[in-house]
Amino acid sequence: MNHRPSGRNPWLPHRPSADAVARVFLIPYSGCGASMYRQWPRHRDGVDFVPVELPGHETRFAEPNFTTYQELAQAMIPGLEEYLDVPFAFFGHCGSALAAYEVSAELARTGKPAASQLYVSSEVAPQDGPAGRFLSMDDTELKAELEGLMRKLGGDPNPELLSFYLEILRADVDTNKRYIVPAPFRLPGPITAIGWNEDDEVPYADMAGWKECGETTAVLLEGHHHKFMEAPDSLVDLMTANLLTAAGR
Repeated sequence: MNHRPSGRNPWLPHRPSADAVARVFLIPYSGCGASMYRQWPRHRDGVDFVPVELPGHETRFAEPNFTTYQELAQAMIPGLEEYLDVPFAFFGHCGSALAAYEVSAELARTGKPAASQLYVSSEVAPQDGPAGRFLSMDDTELKAELEGLMRKLGGDPNPELLSFYLEILRADVDTNKRYIVPAPFRLPGPITAIGWNEDDEVPYADMAGWKECGETTAVLLEGHHHKFMEAPDSLVDLMTANLLTAAGR
């Protein structure tokens, strides 16, 4: 068993299990923090599911937000590196899929342990963006979307809280707008591009460009755009099976 330091890691609200055979790092959706994965299991069949907390969000709101996904990737890696000792993957949905891609790319470019898998949900490939309904919304429209999302997460947002989180969401949307990558780095590990059959935000057909970023398997699951927050078995079992295979189990 590897020694783990006792200090708190700001990137990880929950310390990963030292006995995990594999790990999936879950990157939060735009405007949200790690708590959006509260319905997810902590473990399944030896695979850890590890929410990541981002600077400028939730428990780290006092820190500056990131301005590019590349900047976020460079900052995130030191916080996760000690837990890359078993097969691991990144998962991101919509804008956070781009962050998941960039941290996977940064690891490969710098010769660090490479991700065994990248899971991208409801997002176009880097060279096909920026894309998405949020990018053209004004603050009033974004606030309405944020209120709906917070209610789906089980909250009852008040106006002061909504205004606070709107600033975070606006910063994340602006980061997405700046993300223009005409020639993406090709990842050494496989990509699973996940669409949802009731998704009215990002059509499954628009995700075909991920094949330019690495060996890609396309999967269409049942559910709406935010179904991933419920940790549906179809999604969790897909990740678990792939990571157990990578771990030789």
